[in-house]
Amino acid sequence: MSRSEKYSLKSSRFIKKRYFLAPILFIAIIAGLYYYSKSLIIIEAPKKELGEKIIIELPSGDQIFTYENLIVNEDGRLYYKGERNELDLTGGIVLYEDWED
Repeated sequence: MSRSEKYSLKSSRFIKKRYFLAPILFIAIIAGLYYYSKSLIIIEAPKKELGEKIIIELPSGDQIFTYENLIVNEDGRLYYKGERNELDLTGGIVLYEDWED
């Protein structure tokens, strides 16, 4: 086997490896960039200012623990307005006391 035949065998192996490794390397780079870009994007909900912690004592003796900004006075009535519900707390006494979470 002459030198040129040995060289052509080595170069043909290298070309076959290159055509096999290039797409795998390309896919790996694209996947890496995709996951890296996902880690950069962080979506956070805006923080709500809820106000001071309060306790509302109802005429029945029950207590409701909530925040000041969730209580609304409308037409002389006291309402609790949360995200999904609304409670009538008319007749309750609002106490500004700190309670534990």
